[in-house]
Amino acid sequence: MNRLRTWSHHPLPVAVAAIAVAGLVGLILAATAGATVTETVTALSEGMFGNSYAIGVSLNTAAVLALVAAGFTVAHRAGLVNVGGEGQLCVGGIAATAVGTTLGEGTPAPIAVTAVLLAAAGAGWLWAAIAAYLRVRRGTSEIITTLLLNFVGLALVLLMVHEPSLLRQPVTSSETLPQSSSLVETAHLPLLGIERSPGTIALWIAVVAVLIVGLILRRTAIGVRLRSVGLNADASARLGLPVGRLRFLSLSCAGAFSGLAGGILVATAPFVLVEGFSSGYGFSGLVVGLLARGSMLAVGAVSLLLGFLVSGGINLQLAAGVPASTVSIMESLMIILIAGAVLWTATGRRSRSAATKTAKTHDVPDLAGAKQ
Repeated sequence: MNRLRTWSHHPLPVAVAAIAVAGLVGLILAATAGATVTETVTALSEGMFGNSYAIGVSLNTAAVLALVAAGFTVAHRAGLVNVGGEGQLCVGGIAATAVGTTLGEGTPAPIAVTAVLLAAAGAGWLWAAIAAYLRVRRGTSEIITTLLLNFVGLALVLLMVHEPSLLRQPVTSSETLPQSSSLVETAHLPLLGIERSPGTIALWIAVVAVLIVGLILRRTAIGVRLRSVGLNADASARLGLPVGRLRFLSLSCAGAFSGLAGGILVATAPFVLVEGFSSGYGFSGLVVGLLARGSMLAVGAVSLLLGFLVSGGINLQLAAGVPASTVSIMESLMIILIAGAVLWTATGRRSRSAATKTAKTHDVPDLAGAKQ
């Protein structure tokens, strides 16, 4: 009985059960849309793993989500919640486009790619620094400021791609699309080298970023200080820690990661800045960060899961004719169930811990009586 109770709160079986329930509901919804179970499963699996192209798209998406989630985790470790990933991603994409479209065609690829990504990260840093400054100096909630800055960032993208004097491509006819010119070829992110795959080195950038963040948060003094500030800012201040500086740096760093993700999106095919290019990745990365609960390993796992799910959902719409709303419901339900699974496992750990403490307190009188 105790073993069954332990397994019922173990993260792995609970997560598998949550995904299975979400998948079952998704099949039911797809059936109501007219798709058979076989068609649904085939379309979803082919969209996720059917060919090298699908895998490459999924890995690119997972890389973007992982970067946003890594930045969220840094800020969250200091007790802050960065809800502005979408806006920071947008300004990162704008900065990357501004640099990538003005570089000369003869610029060496390493320099061009580095310049584009650094510009994107720097823009994200500065955008988040606005909210960080207001939080540290004025006490304004970073949740409100970062959330509102999202709308400003999205509006800036619209302005940039519609205004000819800014980043819109030269208008040659009435059919010219409202988007930027293409980045110079040397500023394109290099491919992974997988045949017929659009997968880029964004995957390796994300992996390195996640590993570095994990090492810093768990193995360095700055990670301990951030954790201390997140647990109790007042006590940390009394101990002499620069609480304001640490919070400012953590939230600004989160913006840099999201900005970098925006630069990666622009430097990946089709290599232009266009309305809606962010595709809600800033909010999805926030969800990944919340589900990961500070674990960099979980950040990577959840990012891969959602990355492949997004790719499979697109093919599900195209191949099986399932409406986009059905796919969105399935993805949202999976996120809710996984979040519930995380809370369930955490409750199980607390219950076992409380039971252990109770058992130890009951054992003390027995030992005393035995000695008498």
